[in-house]
Amino acid sequence: MQINGFFNEEQRLRHNRYFSTDFKKKRVEEIEKNLVTVSDICKTHKVSRTSVYRWLYKYSDMAKKQVKQVVEAKSDTKKIQLLQDKIKELERIVGQKQILIEFQEKMIEIAESTYKIDIKKKSSLKRSSGISAIEKDTESK
Repeated sequence: MQINGFFNEEQRLRHNRYFSTDFKKKRVEEIEKNLVTVSDICKTHKVSRTSVYRWLYKYSDMAKKQVKQVVEAKSDTKKIQLLQDKIKELERIVGQKQILIEFQEKMIEIAESTYKIDIKKKSSLKRSSGISAIEKDTESK
């Protein structure tokens, strides 16, 4: 029963606490800058969520201007940052591959002009499907 008495005493003490306007404004500013969450303030200062949200509505510049604050989880932010880093890395790799392809094409052009031979396959030549070679083999047998 002493535990219940302790909780009742703690609740009674909580109801009699008052916070200064400066304190409230500082906490609201921290929330707006995403330095802390509403839950953090509630746990740290033993304040109800309702009280913190009242402070937000009363002292927040964003609330006065009718601006909605988008709160996203830190894990989402990390995922986005990782994906952006991955995109940068892939773009770098694609750039390197493109440089390599251009280098190889230039080397082929130089080799063709130097040795006077066709190294590249010409698209004008008719490609063999491979079927006619099989038919010829079966006819000769």
